[in-house]
Amino acid sequence: MKSSHEEKNTSKRRNRYNILRQVLIGFIVISLLNMAISYLFYTPKMHRIAAENRELVLKYEILQDRIASMHSQIKEIRHRDRYVYRPLFSSDTLAIEGVYTPYPNSKYSSLAGDEYSELMTSTWQSLDAVTRETYATSRSLDELQILAKDKEQMSLAIPAIWPIDRTRLKAFYAFGVRRKHPILKIRTMHKGVDMSTDYGVPVYATGDGVIEKVDKGRRRRGYGQQIVINHKFGYKTRYAHLQKMFVKPGEKVQRGQLIGEVGSTGGSTGPHLHYEVIYLGRNVNPVNYFNRNMTSDEYRQLIENTKYNSDLETLEGTSNEGA
Repeated sequence: MKSSHEEKNTSKRRNRYNILRQVLIGFIVISLLNMAISYLFYTPKMHRIAAENRELVLKYEILQDRIASMHSQIKEIRHRDRYVYRPLFSSDTLAIEGVYTPYPNSKYSSLAGDEYSELMTSTWQSLDAVTRETYATSRSLDELQILAKDKEQMSLAIPAIWPIDRTRLKAFYAFGVRRKHPILKIRTMHKGVDMSTDYGVPVYATGDGVIEKVDKGRRRRGYGQQIVINHKFGYKTRYAHLQKMFVKPGEKVQRGQLIGEVGSTGGSTGPHLHYEVIYLGRNVNPVNYFNRNMTSDEYRQLIENTKYNSDLETLEGTSNEGA
């Protein structure tokens, strides 16, 4: 027979076991009830999370509205830049390669797999696009600011007059037209304009600048005798196939100043002036820069005034040297 002591120990262990079992059962029941309530009903925590999510969505929608507003404002600035400011300075639109190219989708891969990934991705794509547009617009306005500071000097430097007297013009061959080269007999893109006239017709600088190049060229090839003027502000002009040249490299010239005479040197079959306007290293149509409102009388008056000022400066220089 078991002693009373052993019976007491057994009874105590049984009681502890029953208590532990009841605690475990109670914990499991409570956990199941909590899961059921959480599944079927919103808890305060879930209400808080839902509220935070709604607030986050609202913030993204407000951000999208602000981005759209910024995009509209930048678009208006770009319009004025392209059609008001740059024509005022006779300046071509600033081109930045790749600035408007969207970023690859891989940039937004970290946002994938979320309930709100579509909203977040579209917002970031719009924001990145506006950032790129803002950068391009800022660069363009910076350039315009520089042009505005030197507006007076720039207005004299832009190649704005005809390089020869239009009344002496016999034929005119346009810019950019693919035509058969007179010597090579192949079709080439025309980088300037050709002004057919007589031998010896005076050629004038179309804007203030510095003579960058005076080249006699090669016989029966290329530009022949040519002059290149650097007008600064991104502009250069070329005067080719000349018979005579009256300037030298490094010399400053004024708009309307005599620099040479029409000839037929280099790759030419008759007397004419090949004239180019180069802006930021790219050939542009010279016709777009001619002052179409200037009459023949005003043109001749400009030439006479320039010649008078040039002669006066030479006379003053000689007088100072003598003193």
